[in-house]
Amino acid sequence: MVKKNNIAIIPARGGSKRIPQKNIIDFFGKPMIAWTIEAAQQSGIFDRILVSTDDEEIAQVARSFGIEVPFLRDKHYDDDAPVSDGTITALEQLKEQLGEEYHNIFQLMPNCPLRKKEQIIDAYNHFSGSGALFQISCFKFGWMNPRWAVELDEKLQPRFIFPEAFEKRSQDMGPLYCPSGAIWIARESALMSFGSFYGKPLTFYPIDWKNAIDIDDLDDLEMTKVLFSVKADK
Repeated sequence: MVKKNNIAIIPARGGSKRIPQKNIIDFFGKPMIAWTIEAAQQSGIFDRILVSTDDEEIAQVARSFGIEVPFLRDKHYDDDAPVSDGTITALEQLKEQLGEEYHNIFQLMPNCPLRKKEQIIDAYNHFSGSGALFQISCFKFGWMNPRWAVELDEKLQPRFIFPEAFEKRSQDMGPLYCPSGAIWIARESALMSFGSFYGKPLTFYPIDWKNAIDIDDLDDLEMTKVLFSVKADK
């Protein structure tokens, strides 16, 4: 068994329903997944970059950008399977078919086209010095303060989720953070043992909300296109 240091696993199943073939739709002249592939390549920290997919069309796109796809995922590729299960399946396949194990596992979602090599490198440096076994990227909530969230009934009457927040000034409340699928890292042994990236000890690593966006639906896609266009114009 060959033990290597870092692997980036890009979990990219087919069959997306909200945006058909989301992982390979065009995003400013490249397939969506290509932006993640290139960020991982440019970071220079990976011994292997693996696209884990059940879809041969996605596999062919990955190969066209210089990525080996030595096998298709053989389980955990439906809507009900957590993404972590797909990543663990890829690690099992690597061990069984190629005889490879890795010290650090990076899970990079393919629908985060604004996440760059700099965020990957910075996240790795933080993880390496943290002493944690698991690290999840996150971003700070801004003007959409979740402490002001309400549920509305059929008469549009509100139920306050955090009623105590309406008794305070916003500047008197500390920041809140939301997980992002941009960059998740774990020690392989801990991940295989716990079965999820939410094991302990766990640290979160904040990145800019614009780099943290992961696209799930058409609204996310349109917002990400606007952000990309604004940055490209500078």
